[in-house]
Amino acid sequence: KTMLKYVETFVGLREIPDEITLCINLSLCTNHCEGCHSSYLSEDIGEELTFERLQELIKQNEGITCVALMGGDNDPNSIWRLGLLLESRYPNLKSAWYSGKQNMPDLSPELFFRGVPFNYVKLGPYIAEKGPLNERTTNQQMWKIDKNTGKSENITYKFWKNESKSSK
Repeated sequence: KTMLKYVETFVGLREIPDEITLCINLSLCTNHCEGCHSSYLSEDIGEELTFERLQELIKQNEGITCVALMGGDNDPNSIWRLGLLLESRYPNLKSAWYSGKQNMPDLSPELFFRGVPFNYVKLGPYIAEKGPLNERTTNQQMWKIDKNTGKSENITYKFWKNESKSSK
């Protein structure tokens, strides 16, 4: 049985542009990116991340505007279910998923047809020569999803210093 486990949480200001984000580092990572700064997250460690536990973490971190699930590629269906629960129970809280996969994962049909429950999705493995999200040479991309229209916008440029959309 697959499951989501988390190792630690922190509140960050840089992971999702313009948001105060509760970041939840998930273990059991299947990507094994060379040069990963958190390679310990590939291990089977941590506590199971149930929706009840997620609600407790949200309650303990008053003032956040977003919840980011960092990882979870081992069980994308569970990530999606958590996203759907966040969307329905916390309509004023944005949500994000950091995936190390190059493309959106295959999901079970009953989840796929319910649409993307996240406001932000980061895709792409870490490739040392290309650098992280805050490097212009990165292969990783951060997408902002408009849930009303279903349209997505690549906002990776927001991680780069002195960068604006017009100077791309």
